[in-house]
Amino acid sequence: MSTLPKIAWIGLGIMGSPMSENLIKAGYDVTGYTLEKEKLDRLAAAGGSAAASIADAVRDADVIITMVPASPQVEAIAYGPDGILENARSGALLIDMSSITPQTSVDLAKNAREKGIRVLDAPVSGGEAGAIEAVLSIMVGGEQADFAEAEPIFEALGKTIVLCGPHGSGQTVKAANQLIVAVNIQACAEAVVFLEKSGVDLAAALDVLNGGLAGSTVLTRKKDNFLDRDFKPGFRIDLHHKDMGIVTDAARNVGAALPVGAVVAQLVASLRAQGDGGLDHSALLRAVERLSGAQV
Repeated sequence: MSTLPKIAWIGLGIMGSPMSENLIKAGYDVTGYTLEKEKLDRLAAAGGSAAASIADAVRDADVIITMVPASPQVEAIAYGPDGILENARSGALLIDMSSITPQTSVDLAKNAREKGIRVLDAPVSGGEAGAIEAVLSIMVGGEQADFAEAEPIFEALGKTIVLCGPHGSGQTVKAANQLIVAVNIQACAEAVVFLEKSGVDLAAALDVLNGGLAGSTVLTRKKDNFLDRDFKPGFRIDLHHKDMGIVTDAARNVGAALPVGAVVAQLVASLRAQGDGGLDHSALLRAVERLSGAQV
């Protein structure tokens, strides 16, 4: 009989499905809930159990993990008579791996404490590929003892796992991560257009650039997207737009200037306004192409 904690997983999207499946592969008993039946079927096919509601999923769970798009969704699944806090057992550990505002995480931890439920905010970086390969970077906010308890779970999902500070700290670091990623993608997109318009062999150029100081995980992960103009979403522009709003608001609150970040946030917003919100964030290339006179 397994001595591993029983896990409830809420949210089985692009990230949540492969992450929950990696926990199943690691031997965990995972019960999942999401709104789409086909995703519940996928979880069941992988060896998990499908629940009919949030309450059913969390009632007997030792650990509850949530992975949903934004703060409103976290609040919707956490609060209310059918939510996590009303239905999870006292002593359970709630790990929110969504990317949300730091304040939402702080408020969730406070409200959960009143129910005897412990909370960690643990957003991730690495995209769909990182989720599938279980090599995510996981930035955590919360208590040291809760982090230590959750660490074996995190080790089944990622490779870089760091407790960043108290509640909300994980989300603050994730906001900084999204700032760096967006600026990096934008720089890569501008380089791609510059190289192509100059008549350079793009594949060769990106290979040599990625071997020097200009190299990055973004370029490694997104190089084929740029070369093939393949913008199937691993991380949607819609979500990066949400994250750029989080980081610009949080920076304003602490008095940090983000001059480049503010420009890239506007470029992300404009791409979304042009109807590309459902594409991968590497589609920032399309915006640069439009600005450079291409019809895309």
